[in-house]
Amino acid sequence: MSGTTGIVVACPCGEVYEVRPEYAGRLLECPSCRRHLRAGQTPSALRAPAPGVDAAFDRDVFLLRERIFTITSKYEVWTEAGTPILYVERPTYPIRTLAAYVVAIIATLMVTGWAAAPLARDGGELLFLLVLPLAVFVFLVVSMSLRPLRHVTIYRDESRGEPLLRVLQDQRVALLTRTYTVVTVAGERLAKLRKTYLHNVIRKRWYVASPGGEPLAMAIEDSMVLSLLRRVLGPFFGFLRTNFIFVRGRDEEIFGEFNRKFTLLDRYVLDLSADAGRTFDRRIALALGVMLDSGERR
Repeated sequence: MSGTTGIVVACPCGEVYEVRPEYAGRLLECPSCRRHLRAGQTPSALRAPAPGVDAAFDRDVFLLRERIFTITSKYEVWTEAGTPILYVERPTYPIRTLAAYVVAIIATLMVTGWAAAPLARDGGELLFLLVLPLAVFVFLVVSMSLRPLRHVTIYRDESRGEPLLRVLQDQRVALLTRTYTVVTVAGERLAKLRKTYLHNVIRKRWYVASPGGEPLAMAIEDSMVLSLLRRVLGPFFGFLRTNFIFVRGRDEEIFGEFNRKFTLLDRYVLDLSADAGRTFDRRIALALGVMLDSGERR
C-alpha cells in the first residue's frame, strides 16, 4: 500500500476535496459551485503585489464570462475565487455595419455590371472567371472601409467610470493581416497584436510584438489535429472547442493557456501559471485573451 498522500483542496463554498499529488498547481473546478481553485495553493503562497501594476492585472489566472443576448460584446473578468475585478466592452455597431454591407452590395453590382458588359459576348465561362474575383474584392474593400473601427475598452467595473486599458483596431481594410495596438489610458503603447488570415486556414494564431516590433509571444491553437477537425466539423456541439496555448522564444516555450469551458454560456480561463516569474505583461495577456474570442468570432 502506497504511503503517498493526496492534496486537500478546500473551496470557499464549504466543500473539501482530496486530489492526487500530480494535480499540484493545476487549476481545478469545484463540482459543487463551479468556482476555480488552484490545487496546493494557500493564501500564504500568493505573491506580493508587483510594483507599478494595477492589482486587477497582478495575477496568474483570469476567468472571463461573455454576456449573451447583448448587441455589444461584453465580458466580466473574475479572479479564481469568482470575485469580479474588470469589465470589458467591444461595440459592434450593427446599424452602421448593415449600412456598410448595403452600400458594398450596391457598389459591387455597379462595378461588376460595368466590367461584365464588354465580356458578355465572349461567353459566360470567361465572364464568371474574371468578374467573380472582382466582385469579391470590391465587396470586401467597400464594406471594410465603411464599417466603424471596433476598439476594446477594459474598465475597472461595470459602471465604466474608470477605463484601465484599450485595444485599438489599427485599420479598417485588412485583406491579409489585421493588427491591434494595446495602450494604457495614458496613451502608452504596450504591444502590437497581429493575426494573418492565411495562417488561420490551417491553424489559428496571433502574434504579439513590442511597440518596436520585437517578437514577444504567439497564441496558437492547442492541437493541429483538432484545428483541422474544426475546419471540417465546426465546434461540433461544443466538443471541439477552440483553445489556445501561449508560446514564446525559438523553442516555443509554453507559458500560458486560454481555454473555453464546456458550458452553455461562453466562459474562458486565461491561465498564466507557467510564467512563474510573471515576465509576460498580464495586461497584454488579458487583451490578447479578449481578442482570441471577439476577434475570432468563436
